[in-house]
Amino acid sequence: MPLFKLSRHRRYTRDARYYAAFELAYTTVDVSAAVLFIIGSVMFFSDAWQTAGTWCFLIGSFCFALKPTLRIIRELRYVEENDFEDLAKRYQGDD
Repeated sequence: MPLFKLSRHRRYTRDARYYAAFELAYTTVDVSAAVLFIIGSVMFFSDAWQTAGTWCFLIGSFCFALKPTLRIIRELRYVEENDFEDLAKRYQGDD
């Protein structure tokens, strides 16, 4: 059961744009975190680069923490618009 489905948010044109913007931000943060972890891992092979590698891991960790934060912000927007029906369906697993 996917928690977030685009079909549930396509009531209005602005919703599709808003949803797409959040998905783009989510994917950008996800890729950034992965790249930072790869770079940090490579830097750990050299003693001279370990401090920089540690910073890459730390920044990548913040990116991973930002991912669920973006989803919560998006869902709160629907709560602000009184879209409780869709939120209840996601909680119950109904489509």
